[in-house]
Amino acid sequence: MSESKIDKKLFQDRKRTNILSNPEQRLITFFLPRIPSWISSDGLTAIGFFGSLMIMCSFLLAEYVNRYLLLLAIVGFFVQWFGDSLDGRLAFYRNKSRKWYGFALDIVMDWVSTVMIGLGYVFYAAEDFKYSGFALVALYGWAMIISQLRYKITDKYTIDAGLLGPTEIRVIICLVLLLEVFVPFSINYCVIVICVILFFINIADTKKLLDMGDARDKAEKLAKGEKK
Repeated sequence: MSESKIDKKLFQDRKRTNILSNPEQRLITFFLPRIPSWISSDGLTAIGFFGSLMIMCSFLLAEYVNRYLLLLAIVGFFVQWFGDSLDGRLAFYRNKSRKWYGFALDIVMDWVSTVMIGLGYVFYAAEDFKYSGFALVALYGWAMIISQLRYKITDKYTIDAGLLGPTEIRVIICLVLLLEVFVPFSINYCVIVICVILFFINIADTKKLLDMGDARDKAEKLAKGEKK
């Protein structure tokens, strides 16, 4: 089977709208056949979790040892992306997918990872900026809830907010960390900016979600009226 056909088969179950979707999917397609048979999809989930642990530890090391250890978080984000992006695709590639098991595990691990990363930042942030770490976790949690409700209403699972998806968020945070290494305390203001942007994205997505829910309500009422 050609690479393009494999790529189409692997991603036919979800629509991606993020900027990096095409190169990301090609990279995933490249990695999948090269993953050793002894590594399972759950093993990749564990690798992704280890990446989140690396990110949290990098914040602690940067706070108590040396700020340059924030660079470890950039490696951690790649490890997290590798495990999180390939675990479900590996199961699909090997014809061992478990739709609802994988869905539940993915959501739980995403939330645990988000809390861990947010906690790491809270330890690192200056006293006056610690609440922005809490706000970032809360706003990301709001975005996760929106994606689950969208799935419930439309029966189509999407993880992107327009042109931005988890991969773009990782890249942005990595750039923020890189800036922090060379411009100390810049991360505090960057996190506030990210929180403001995410807030308005969530507001817009919530409005769209309510419109979709209203449209489905009307469609179901119309269908019930026709049956009568």
